[in-house]
Amino acid sequence: MGVSSKYVELYEGHPREKDTLYVTFLGGFALSWNETSLTGASKSSETQFSYLMQMILRYPEGVSREELEKFLFGDRDVDNAHHALQSVVYNAKKRLKGLGLPDGKYMVQRNGVFTWTDEIALSSDVREFERLAAAAQEEDDVEKKLRLYLRACSWYGGEFLPNQVGAIWVAQESRRLRSLFSACVERAADLLRQREEYEAMEDLGIYAARADPLADWETITMESFVRRGMYDNARKLYDDTVQYYMQKQGLRPSKQLMEIFARLGDQMKHRYKVLDTIQGELAEFDRPEGGCMCTYPVFRGIYRAVSRMMERGGQSVYLMLCTVVDGKGNPMGEGPALTELTQRLGDTICQSLRRTDVVNQYGEGQFLILLVNITLEDCQMVQKRINGRFLTGGSRIGLRYYLKSVLQPGHGV
Repeated sequence: MGVSSKYVELYEGHPREKDTLYVTFLGGFALSWNETSLTGASKSSETQFSYLMQMILRYPEGVSREELEKFLFGDRDVDNAHHALQSVVYNAKKRLKGLGLPDGKYMVQRNGVFTWTDEIALSSDVREFERLAAAAQEEDDVEKKLRLYLRACSWYGGEFLPNQVGAIWVAQESRRLRSLFSACVERAADLLRQREEYEAMEDLGIYAARADPLADWETITMESFVRRGMYDNARKLYDDTVQYYMQKQGLRPSKQLMEIFARLGDQMKHRYKVLDTIQGELAEFDRPEGGCMCTYPVFRGIYRAVSRMMERGGQSVYLMLCTVVDGKGNPMGEGPALTELTQRLGDTICQSLRRTDVVNQYGEGQFLILLVNITLEDCQMVQKRINGRFLTGGSRIGLRYYLKSVLQPGHGV
C-alpha cells in the first residue's frame, strides 16, 4: 500500500482455516489446501483439470453435464463426450487427493448435475468479495459500512480468470464482478471523502488502480494529494499516469480521466516564493541535446502557445506525425516487437532534432513532432536523419510521415 492509514490492515492478508479448500479466481486461478498450492499448467490434461475445477468450484450448487462438456471440449470432435467427461473427473479426483485432500468423492453427480461435496469446506475469493459487498450495502452504521466496503475491495485481486476470457461464461462473470468492484470503490471513496479521510483515499486509489488497471482509479489518489496540499505528489502522479497509459499501453488516457485531472489541477496552489526560486524550479537541471520529449498534455500546451506566438513572430512551424509501418506499409500490430521499436524510435527522433523541437509519443509506434522556425526542405532533412539512424539494411520495417504547416492559432492537436 501507499501510506499508513487506520484502514490499511483491511488490505493485508486473508486468514485461512485448516482443512478448507481455498480457490482463487480473481487475477488468476489457483487452489490451496493447508498451505499446499496447486495451479494448472499448460499440458492438455492439466488444462482440462483447471477448466473442470473452475466451473464446479465457482458454482458449487451445481453445473449441468452439458455445460461442463461444452466448456471442456468445445467444438472438438470427441467420440463420446460423456465418457471423456468421466475420465476428466476421475483424473481430477486423483489430482485433488495428491494435493492432500482426505479420501472422498469430491464431486457428486445427481441427475446429470455435478456438485461439490458437502464433506469438504470450500472458500473462494469471489464468494468472500460478494459476501462483503452485500453486507456493506445492507449496513446502516457508517463506520462499519466503510470498513466492509474496503474489506470487499481487498478481495478483488484482478480480473476473473484472465486466461479464460474467451469463454462466454467467464467473460460475463468478469464483467459482472468488475462492475461490482467499481461500485465498491466508488462508495468507499464517497464515504472517505465525506469523512475527510484523505490518507485512506490514497490507499484505496493505489489498490484499485493495481487491481483494475486502465479504469481511471488514479483520480482517487490524485484527489487525496490535492486535498492534502501534496501538489508535487499530484503532479508526479499526473505525469506518471499519462506516461503509463500512452507509452506502456499505447493508449491515450480517457477524456474523463483528463477532465478530472485538469479540474483537480486547477485547485493546486503554490506557497509564496520569490521569482528567482520559481525560475530555478522551471529551468532544466540537465540540458540534454536533441528534441524535448514530453507528455501529451504538455505537448498540446506547447503547440497552442506556439500557434499564438505565430501571430506576431511570423515563424514557420510544422507538425509532423511519424508512424512505424510493416513491409506492406500498414501500421504494425501491437506486441513486444512494436514496443521495442517504439522505444528505439523515440530515442532516434530526439537525437535527430534540435533542442527547440518538441516530441510526444502519441501511441505505440507513433510520435508527434513540433518543428519550430523551420522550412519545408529542412523538415525533409529531418525525416532523412531519422530514417538514417532508425532503418537498417534489409529491414522490412519502415516509417511513414505526415506533415502539416501550423497555419492558424488554436488549430487543435
